[in-house]
Amino acid sequence: MTEKFRKNITVYAGSADKLKQVYLDAAWMLGETLAKQGRTLVFGAGKTGLMGAVADGALAFGGKAVGVINDGLNLPHLAHAGLSELEVLPDIHARQARMTELADAMIALPGGFGTFAELFEALTWAQIGLHNKPVGLLNVEGYFDPLVAMIEKAIGENYIYAEHRQFFFVADDPATLLSSMDGFTPHNGINRWMERP
Repeated sequence: MTEKFRKNITVYAGSADKLKQVYLDAAWMLGETLAKQGRTLVFGAGKTGLMGAVADGALAFGGKAVGVINDGLNLPHLAHAGLSELEVLPDIHARQARMTELADAMIALPGGFGTFAELFEALTWAQIGLHNKPVGLLNVEGYFDPLVAMIEKAIGENYIYAEHRQFFFVADDPATLLSSMDGFTPHNGINRWMERP
């Protein structure tokens, strides 16, 4: 398997308040790791919750943080004011497409509905061949264990083809996760579900 350094990492992350410090620390560490490895953070441009923590971690270590936000969320109490670059798009659908376009890989931190929607859109787009980019789950405190178990159940019940499991990687350490994703190579028969041989 050929290693490919994935420069631009789009991160999906919760922006809620009152989160446990362990989650905020993990987000900061991801940002720090991206910066130290010379990678660029692409994210939803928020300053709250894990979104703010991952950006602050990257910026604190001289990294580049590119924010992509839709017009309706570009508000002073939500948007990060200290980013390397900021793109403002008309709606959330354009925002998500742009974040995928900029990415060499995507990582989900713990989050809620928005993070889940972004994660599953990235996986679905990989499944239907819109991109060949790996998706990672930074599994802080086992946050994604139930989600991974649900996906494994769906595979076991034939709702998801087994080869589509290769699209995502799970680790509790940023450096380990990024290394695994750098080694991603798409399966040759990835479109079997569309062709129905």
